[in-house]
Amino acid sequence: MSTDQNGSSAASSRRSRLTRLVDVAPDEVAALVASFAMFFALLSAYFIIRPVRDEMGVALGKDTLHQLFTIVFIVMLALVPLFGFVATRFPRRYVLPSIYVFFAANLVIFWLALKASPDDRWAAGSFFVWASVFNLFVVSLFWSLMSELWSHEEATRLYGFISAGGTAGALAGPLLTQGLVRVFEPIDLLLVSAALLVASMLASLQLRRLRPAEAKGSAKPAGGGILDGAIKTFTTPMFARIAAFVFIANIIGTFFYLEQARLVAASIPDSASRVLFFSSRDLAVSIVTVLIEVFGTAAILRRFGVTAALLALPVAGAIGVLLLTFHNALWIVAAVMVCERIVTFSLVNPAIKVIYTLAEPSDKYTVQNFIDTVVFRGGDAASGWLFALVGSGLGFAGGATGAICLPLVLIWLRTAKRLGANHEERAAKLSVSD
Repeated sequence: MSTDQNGSSAASSRRSRLTRLVDVAPDEVAALVASFAMFFALLSAYFIIRPVRDEMGVALGKDTLHQLFTIVFIVMLALVPLFGFVATRFPRRYVLPSIYVFFAANLVIFWLALKASPDDRWAAGSFFVWASVFNLFVVSLFWSLMSELWSHEEATRLYGFISAGGTAGALAGPLLTQGLVRVFEPIDLLLVSAALLVASMLASLQLRRLRPAEAKGSAKPAGGGILDGAIKTFTTPMFARIAAFVFIANIIGTFFYLEQARLVAASIPDSASRVLFFSSRDLAVSIVTVLIEVFGTAAILRRFGVTAALLALPVAGAIGVLLLTFHNALWIVAAVMVCERIVTFSLVNPAIKVIYTLAEPSDKYTVQNFIDTVVFRGGDAASGWLFALVGSGLGFAGGATGAICLPLVLIWLRTAKRLGANHEERAAKLSVSD
């Protein structure tokens, strides 16, 4: 048998194995694999530095943390018109690669700065803010590209598997961290993250080549004004509901995050042990999430719909709030956060990204980016100040935190239900028009 025949047979075998896992057409396989690989490299890059960021946050103290979240929100507000300028002036095919390369260069600069002054609180605080901005921008741009290149029907079938690529990266990141942190200083991991970010950018270029018909408008800018995303978010009911869902989700999630930071600082004194704690938790989330994404996400979305996937998170949040209101032990807050993140990554994120496939091409970049960055971090900032105001240093059960969270969870449930119904109506209308 010739080399070409051997190669063709191997490729056919790989396609056969993939089609047993995913409902994918033969002409979609290469692009699906490229999407998976891109998200894998991207989240590997982030989850390598996430434990480093979280450890810096603990070292800076919970009182500084809520102030940093406010700074992150302000930085996001400042970046919205800048991103709007880039998205509306430059071809879409250049936006993601240029921003990814920019962030990779930032990682190298932070490595040099923190290597020179490892105990500099200003450098540590700056990195915490930067990392909190970085992860939202790069992930939002990834999903903007997915929304551009995959249709609504394709997204319903394939987004679970594509999300699994990110989860596999989130699994690989902590594994690499746990292995490398025993040999290198934690700060040296920033260089590994930079290399993986460049690899993700290269995968995005390959993906556009594999989907030329879907990317035919990529030579044009996204369109609209530099604040178009912000305006449309608050004037379009579907986008406003997505924004409300994300905002409340982050208020609740950040309450848990800040409580965890308080408990970790009190019970785990060693810096390296804290990095291992955070990476171990990330590892547990990734293992469970990737199994659900590969074997369950598409089936749940197709059988029960987007609404059921959205409702899963506020239900998990309600249970977590009740548990922590009565007993705020570290193992409980860690378990609640693990559960919420599993539901978010395996069900809620793919469901929201499916909704975005029905948006206009320009909205897939401008609106989605505004919600994924400013609205998301706005929830962080609001939660940080509320936690500082009502917790009084005593933690979740010590203040009025539970009383504030429970009404928010009820609003969250209603928002999820209405957003799901809005999506189903919109999808039905488009199906009829097609």
